[in-house]
Amino acid sequence: MIKAIMNKAAMNKTASEQADLVSLRAKALGYLEDGCTCALVSEEKTLQSKRRGVQPLLGWLQSGEAEKGMIAADKVVGKAAAFLYVLIGVAEVHAKVLSASAEAVLQRFAIPYFYEERVAAIKNRTNTGFCPMENAVWEIDEPQAAYAAIQEKWKQLNGGENS
Repeated sequence: MIKAIMNKAAMNKTASEQADLVSLRAKALGYLEDGCTCALVSEEKTLQSKRRGVQPLLGWLQSGEAEKGMIAADKVVGKAAAFLYVLIGVAEVHAKVLSASAEAVLQRFAIPYFYEERVAAIKNRTNTGFCPMENAVWEIDEPQAAYAAIQEKWKQLNGGENS
């Protein structure tokens, strides 16, 4: 079952705008079904990746490839990814798995979101604790501060390399 949380602006679309959104949503979700970990879709542009974690989002944000108003589809959205989606300015987020802290961020910034499974927190890849990116932003409430923490954690995990 998919849980949907929409804001008033998202519900006040014309029939044509709703049809366009349905088409873009299907396109974005199709990339997940085809094995991508995340995708950003607009009428003019599509970004997709099979890389795990926040790496694709960091790269798209830093390069300027991601554009405001895109629809995001992502396998796993934790608080760190939610903050990156806020900074990108996505129109909505579709997640297979969404953490409670990511949900709070999306609600706070009025980004409509959909999910299949909601979890308390995102676990690390070995399932032995929390995701390091989730930990890095756990106590942070502002997108720019979260971005700095994510970049710092990324450098720590990758020997000082940027995404």
